[in-house]
Amino acid sequence: MRGSGHAASGGLLAGVRVLEFGQIAAGPFAGSLLADLGADVVKVENPAGGDGMRGWPPLSSTDGGPAFSENFAAVNRNKRSIAVDLKEQASIARLKALCAVTDVVLENFRAGVLGRLGLGYDELKARNRRLVYCSISGYGQSGPYA
Repeated sequence: MRGSGHAASGGLLAGVRVLEFGQIAAGPFAGSLLADLGADVVKVENPAGGDGMRGWPPLSSTDGGPAFSENFAAVNRNKRSIAVDLKEQASIARLKALCAVTDVVLENFRAGVLGRLGLGYDELKARNRRLVYCSISGYGQSGPYA
């Protein structure tokens, strides 16, 4: 995942590798800011349709090509994307290996989801002591609304 040159080459975060488990708005927006600053951001998406925001209007087409969501494009600019089935143990193992060489994991799943998959802070930090793990939640990581 070393610098792909997809984002602002030579930006403040050039050489920083980010693995984004972001969906809809908050996580992808945070990832887009890191990518704008030069980080190499790889978005992890479900192979069955990807991020739900892909279908949000307004939908546009360029030169008669396939329709795309302008909202999705706005918060996923300067990123690469991989499709991964988080229910397959082999895929989880590959993601853990990727996290071992990643600088930042960014996620905005419901509290505890990635932990149940073996991709939570404690497990990944044990594999990569330098890892910065950012969890975004509208309602916190614990409590009745988590």
